[in-house]
Amino acid sequence: MVRYVYDFHEGGRDLAGLLGGKGANLAEMTRMGLPVPPGFIVTTEACQAYLATGAEPGGLFREVSRHLAALEESAGRRLGRPDDPLLLSVRSGARFSMPGMMETVLDIGLTDESVLGLAKVSGNERFAWDSYRRLVHMFGSTVMGVDSARFEQALTLLKGLRGVPDDVHLDAEDLAQLVETYKNLILVETGDHFPQSPAEQLRRAVLAVFRSWNGDRARLYRRREHIPDDLGTAVTVQRMVFGNLGPDSGSGVAFTRDPATGRPGLYGDYLPNAQGEDVVAGIRNTVPLAELERLDTRSYRRLLTHMHTLENHYRDLCDIEFTIERGTLWMLQTRVGKRTAEAAFAIAAALVDEERITPQEGLSRVGGEGLARLMFPRFDASATGDPLAHGLPASPGAAVGAVVFDSAAAVRRSAAGEQVILVRQETTPDDLPGMVAAQAVLTSRGGKTSHAAVVARGMGKVCVCGAEELTVDIERRRFTTHDGTVVEEGTVVSVDGSTGVVYPGAAPLADSEVMRYLETGEHTAGVVDAVAAALRQADGIRRLEVRANADTPGDAARARRFGAQGVGLCRTEHMFLGERRKLVEEMILARDGAERERALATLLPLQREDFIGILEAMDGLPVTIRLLDPPLHEFLPDRTELAVRVASVGQPAPHDVELLDAVNRMHEENPMLGLRGVRLGLVVPGLVAMQVRAIAEAVVERTRAGGSPRAEIMVPLVGAVEELRIERAEVRRVLAEVSEESGVPLDCPIGTMIELPRAALTAGRIAEEAAFFSFGTNDLTQTTWGFSRDDVEAAFFSAYLDKGIFTTSPFERIDPEGVGRLVRIAVAEGRAARPGLKIGVCGEHGGDPDSVHFFHDAGLDYVSCSPFRVPVARLEAGRAALSGSEESDSR
Repeated sequence: MVRYVYDFHEGGRDLAGLLGGKGANLAEMTRMGLPVPPGFIVTTEACQAYLATGAEPGGLFREVSRHLAALEESAGRRLGRPDDPLLLSVRSGARFSMPGMMETVLDIGLTDESVLGLAKVSGNERFAWDSYRRLVHMFGSTVMGVDSARFEQALTLLKGLRGVPDDVHLDAEDLAQLVETYKNLILVETGDHFPQSPAEQLRRAVLAVFRSWNGDRARLYRRREHIPDDLGTAVTVQRMVFGNLGPDSGSGVAFTRDPATGRPGLYGDYLPNAQGEDVVAGIRNTVPLAELERLDTRSYRRLLTHMHTLENHYRDLCDIEFTIERGTLWMLQTRVGKRTAEAAFAIAAALVDEERITPQEGLSRVGGEGLARLMFPRFDASATGDPLAHGLPASPGAAVGAVVFDSAAAVRRSAAGEQVILVRQETTPDDLPGMVAAQAVLTSRGGKTSHAAVVARGMGKVCVCGAEELTVDIERRRFTTHDGTVVEEGTVVSVDGSTGVVYPGAAPLADSEVMRYLETGEHTAGVVDAVAAALRQADGIRRLEVRANADTPGDAARARRFGAQGVGLCRTEHMFLGERRKLVEEMILARDGAERERALATLLPLQREDFIGILEAMDGLPVTIRLLDPPLHEFLPDRTELAVRVASVGQPAPHDVELLDAVNRMHEENPMLGLRGVRLGLVVPGLVAMQVRAIAEAVVERTRAGGSPRAEIMVPLVGAVEELRIERAEVRRVLAEVSEESGVPLDCPIGTMIELPRAALTAGRIAEEAAFFSFGTNDLTQTTWGFSRDDVEAAFFSAYLDKGIFTTSPFERIDPEGVGRLVRIAVAEGRAARPGLKIGVCGEHGGDPDSVHFFHDAGLDYVSCSPFRVPVARLEAGRAALSGSEESDSR
């Protein structure tokens, strides 16, 4: 028979999955001998059963009755007894902390009769009626579904009639009147009376807490925090203690360290003559916790002792709720406290230094997302005004600049020394120069994996995408907000890529000490030392190498400063943008082989110089260079704009006509699945040879200069081994040719990207021709799910998230069941065919913390990500190794 109820003395913190975090920690404190009001816990399994069927689990309330009887016996009182009532609190408590997201009902057991007994036994009539009005309010809103605002309105009206600023100044007669008002309100709103049976109150309160698991705010919170929907909540039933009995009573919240900075000390708030919900609600001004020493020295000293005991026991920052009832201190809750990223690193480092946790434990308590937040500048939230717009926080950080509406303006004004914000409906590869010049990118369309987002993250550029409240008018060079505010070009705005909020004017910035350390290696005290220690620990234990996606010498040099162990993806198409796109046009428009060869010959030295710079920046480390991947039409003008230009003049320029003909000829309905990747190399004569020669000649020049270049050549979008075999032969031919011409031996491994399901499923055959694999998880996700990456986020991802089809975009975090399974198949079959096959990943997922753990577990050799995510990947690779060793130990 399933057991659904546990007394506090039967549990402990190791049962958090069954008893919920609150219940498990109350049980733990009970076992430690701390002063905890007695009680029992209804398990998460009971909640799961109730939510699955809509009916009370069989035998649940018989168990509750037995545990209640034991509680009554120990207290010497009975629930709701008219002359001396036992009162209970009913609180939610999920496995993972969800503060304020579910329901609580206090003072269960008060009725029209027992409130009189409570007044008599306590000697405080006002306290009794105050407790009763709290119960009727909470029960009415939480259990019976009356809008809580209706109760608040009644309270506000009464305070106004009495001319008092807060409820403390209402007397017993006032509160008794308020109870009657509340009960009448419930009757009018629901047609039911407030229940006068204490047992019914308890039963209905427990079920209401169960239902609150699926409340809107709880579901939203779980989605944001990636908490599974099927866990359910436990319910803690506990004897009430009262902080509202007079000046010798009160409630408070305490932290054993500062949750904002991690500094040790006494932090918290206390509110005399109040219950715990008064402290949290902020309806009255609290006093600093240190003030408790003056108000109640004995309770203060006991609290300090208990705080010290708890931090030593949990070996972490503890968040504590307590109540003092007529000079007696009671501990109502403890949990490992939530903290800022800065505090997380500072506390972990301090506890390691104090030898209270091991360095490995310290590493397990910090995370990559926290490190990313510490790396980017931020706005001073206290100094920002009302926002202009909200969008998706695509690339974190804070930036201020003048609004511009095209790439040329961004480049021009930036060159003149002005900081600019590039605003577009959406970006294209043509916008890259403007994105480089701008401080931030703001788009009215697109999602977190749109072009703007992907490129901005790669550059460490602030980006907000999908700000649909904005109407961007490129022609009139302005945008309009939802309330009609017009922002003209040149107007200064502030963009917060961490929150997705856009502010008017120049919001003040706070610099990132961590970024300065990563760029220069200079140490400062505080969080920088903690970050440096965590990265050293991670680097010492991680198995995964961390490389960077870098397309320029500057990006490569920055990545190396950030700890990259090579370049995992150098995208050659970015080298064809800007002024060079004219040369690509010439290659595309070539009427014969001679013209094409002349265009390619002009491009070759430019590519060679690019590769020389990157190889020099990464001297001695591998540089994986991907041959041209995108369809050629991306290097031509927009088809619609070109057609309009040709049609709008009587005698169009011959070049425009020729271009339009080429664009029409190359037009594809789905270009991302068309002529691109390896297919380009197979059908465009001379293209692969030009790129490989540029790479080979760069290696020769660096070798002659005394360097140690380690170029690797990667063929994109292979779906069949025959494609790779043919292209590999061409690559080897050119390498041999350059080696013979120069007299320099060339050893450039030739590998491929695995970014199509067919490639993953035939990885064993492909490995026969590949020296290495690199998973292109952006395209692999797109082709596995059948998603168009540029369209789906705006079209229906929000609905998919709401419906729980997935909890996070599969473009942000690897899909372990689908895409991940293809990865595991390819790793296993590739290495079966070629033992020791080097395998990495170079998609966006390479810098995602959870995905890094997956790639470690899947057996990859390295991850590659944007330079600014390299420290994040280093940290998470270490944490993944730590998790892996713990799992091995447990086995």
